[in-house]
Amino acid sequence: MEKTLVLIKPDAVQRGFIGRVIARIEDRGLQIIGAKMLKLSEEMVTNLYPHQVDKDFFPRLKNFMTSAPVIALAVQGDKAIEATRKLLGKTNPLKAEMGTIRGDWALTIGANLVHCSDASKTAERELDLFFNPEEILNYPQATGDWLREEPWEQN
Repeated sequence: MEKTLVLIKPDAVQRGFIGRVIARIEDRGLQIIGAKMLKLSEEMVTNLYPHQVDKDFFPRLKNFMTSAPVIALAVQGDKAIEATRKLLGKTNPLKAEMGTIRGDWALTIGANLVHCSDASKTAERELDLFFNPEEILNYPQATGDWLREEPWEQN
Protein backbone atom coordinates (compact mmCIF):
# COMPACT_ATOMS: atom_id res chain seq x y z
CA MET A 1 0.00 0.00 0.00
CA GLU A 2 1.28 3.42 -0.93
CA LYS A 3 1.01 6.37 1.46
CA THR A 4 0.90 10.07 0.70
CA LEU A 5 0.36 13.41 2.40
CA VAL A 6 -2.57 15.66 1.57
CA LEU A 7 -2.83 19.13 3.07
CA ILE A 8 -6.12 20.95 3.02
CA LYS A 9 -4.75 24.47 2.71
CA PRO A 10 -5.87 27.64 4.53
CA ASP A 11 -8.17 28.77 1.70
CA ALA A 12 -10.06 25.46 1.74
CA VAL A 13 -10.35 25.61 5.54
CA GLN A 14 -11.60 29.21 5.39
CA ARG A 15 -14.10 28.41 2.62
CA GLY A 16 -15.55 25.42 4.50
CA PHE A 17 -14.31 22.69 2.16
CA ILE A 18 -12.73 20.35 4.75
CA GLY A 19 -15.53 17.81 4.70
CA ARG A 20 -15.97 17.95 0.94
CA VAL A 21 -12.26 17.36 0.30
CA ILE A 22 -12.19 14.44 2.73
CA ALA A 23 -15.36 13.01 1.17
CA ARG A 24 -13.80 13.14 -2.31
CA ILE A 25 -10.71 11.32 -1.04
CA GLU A 26 -12.80 8.62 0.61
CA ASP A 27 -15.19 8.40 -2.35
CA ARG A 28 -12.17 7.64 -4.54
CA GLY A 29 -11.51 4.59 -2.36
CA LEU A 30 -8.48 5.98 -0.55
CA GLN A 31 -8.13 5.42 3.18
CA ILE A 32 -7.36 8.17 5.67
CA ILE A 33 -4.91 6.74 8.19
CA GLY A 34 -3.98 9.98 9.96
CA ALA A 35 -5.52 13.43 10.38
CA LYS A 36 -4.82 16.61 12.32
CA MET A 37 -5.50 20.33 12.22
CA LEU A 38 -2.56 22.63 12.84
CA LYS A 39 -1.26 26.11 12.19
CA LEU A 40 1.96 25.98 10.19
CA SER A 41 5.02 27.89 11.32
CA GLU A 42 7.29 29.61 8.82
CA GLU A 43 9.86 26.87 9.48
CA MET A 44 7.32 24.16 8.60
CA VAL A 45 6.48 25.91 5.32
CA THR A 46 10.18 26.15 4.48
CA ASN A 47 10.61 22.44 5.25
CA LEU A 48 7.54 21.54 3.18
CA TYR A 49 8.62 23.57 0.13
CA PRO A 50 12.46 23.53 0.17
CA HIS A 51 12.55 23.65 -3.64
CA GLN A 52 10.56 26.93 -3.62
CA VAL A 53 12.56 28.88 -1.02
CA ASP A 54 14.62 30.81 -3.61
CA LYS A 55 11.62 31.70 -5.79
CA ASP A 56 10.24 35.24 -5.90
CA PHE A 57 6.79 34.07 -4.81
CA PHE A 58 7.99 32.18 -1.70
CA PRO A 59 7.28 35.03 0.79
CA ARG A 60 3.66 35.15 -0.46
CA LEU A 61 3.42 31.35 -0.26
CA LYS A 62 4.75 31.42 3.30
CA ASN A 63 2.29 34.15 4.32
CA PHE A 64 -0.59 32.24 2.75
CA MET A 65 0.31 28.88 4.32
CA THR A 66 0.64 30.44 7.79
CA SER A 67 -2.51 32.58 7.52
CA ALA A 68 -4.98 30.00 8.89
CA PRO A 69 -4.99 26.35 9.98
CA VAL A 70 -4.44 23.45 7.60
CA ILE A 71 -5.65 19.88 7.81
CA ALA A 72 -2.90 17.30 7.36
CA LEU A 73 -4.04 13.91 6.11
CA ALA A 74 -2.08 10.70 5.78
CA VAL A 75 -3.75 8.84 2.93
CA GLN A 76 -3.21 5.24 1.88
CA GLY A 77 -4.22 3.10 -1.07
CA ASP A 78 -3.00 1.30 -4.17
CA LYS A 79 -1.21 3.93 -6.28
CA ALA A 80 -2.32 6.54 -3.70
CA ILE A 81 -0.01 9.27 -5.00
CA GLU A 82 -1.16 9.03 -8.61
CA ALA A 83 -4.81 8.64 -7.61
CA THR A 84 -4.67 11.61 -5.25
CA ARG A 85 -2.91 13.89 -7.72
CA LYS A 86 -5.49 13.05 -10.37
CA LEU A 87 -8.32 13.70 -7.88
CA LEU A 88 -6.86 17.09 -6.89
CA GLY A 89 -6.23 18.26 -10.46
CA LYS A 90 -3.50 20.40 -11.98
CA THR A 91 -1.82 23.03 -9.82
CA ASN A 92 -3.22 25.79 -12.00
CA PRO A 93 -6.98 25.54 -11.42
CA LEU A 94 -7.71 27.15 -14.78
CA LYS A 95 -6.02 24.15 -16.42
CA ALA A 96 -7.47 21.58 -14.00
CA GLU A 97 -10.29 19.47 -15.33
CA MET A 98 -13.80 19.96 -14.01
CA GLY A 99 -14.59 17.16 -11.60
CA THR A 100 -11.26 17.61 -9.79
CA ILE A 101 -11.03 19.47 -6.50
CA ARG A 102 -9.04 22.34 -8.01
CA GLY A 103 -11.01 22.37 -11.25
CA ASP A 104 -14.29 22.66 -9.38
CA TRP A 105 -13.41 25.01 -6.53
CA ALA A 106 -9.99 26.69 -6.79
CA LEU A 107 -9.56 30.19 -8.16
CA THR A 108 -5.81 30.86 -8.39
CA ILE A 109 -2.51 28.99 -8.48
CA GLY A 110 -1.59 30.50 -5.13
CA ALA A 111 -4.85 29.59 -3.44
CA ASN A 112 -5.45 26.17 -4.95
CA LEU A 113 -7.02 24.51 -1.89
CA VAL A 114 -4.84 21.40 -1.51
CA HIS A 115 -1.29 20.07 -1.51
CA CYS A 116 -0.25 16.51 -2.15
CA SER A 117 3.04 14.69 -2.42
CA ASP A 118 4.35 14.19 -5.95
CA ALA A 119 6.44 11.01 -5.50
CA SER A 120 7.12 8.21 -3.00
CA LYS A 121 10.27 9.82 -1.60
CA THR A 122 8.53 13.16 -1.23
CA ALA A 123 5.55 11.50 0.45
CA GLU A 124 7.79 9.79 2.98
CA ARG A 125 9.60 13.06 3.79
CA GLU A 126 6.38 15.08 3.98
CA LEU A 127 4.53 12.54 6.12
CA ASP A 128 7.47 12.63 8.55
CA LEU A 129 7.12 16.43 8.77
CA PHE A 130 3.51 16.19 9.91
CA PHE A 131 3.07 12.84 11.64
CA ASN A 132 4.88 10.83 14.27
CA PRO A 133 4.83 7.09 13.50
CA GLU A 134 2.25 6.41 16.22
CA GLU A 135 -0.13 8.95 14.63
CA ILE A 136 -0.45 6.86 11.45
CA LEU A 137 -2.98 4.13 12.09
CA ASN A 138 -3.00 1.18 9.74
CA TYR A 139 -6.30 -0.64 10.03
CA PRO A 140 -8.18 -2.99 7.73
CA GLN A 141 -10.57 -1.21 5.43
CA ALA A 142 -13.81 -3.15 4.94
CA THR A 143 -13.78 -2.43 1.21
CA GLY A 144 -10.04 -3.06 0.87
CA ASP A 145 -10.27 -6.23 -1.19
CA TRP A 146 -12.56 -4.55 -3.69
CA LEU A 147 -10.21 -1.60 -4.20
CA ARG A 148 -6.92 -3.44 -4.73
CA GLU A 149 -5.48 -3.75 -8.18
CA GLU A 150 -6.27 -7.11 -9.71
CA PRO A 151 -3.14 -9.21 -10.26
CA TRP A 152 -3.87 -9.69 -13.97
CA GLU A 153 -4.13 -5.95 -14.74
CA GLN A 154 -1.31 -4.21 -16.57
CA ASN A 155 0.41 -1.28 -14.87
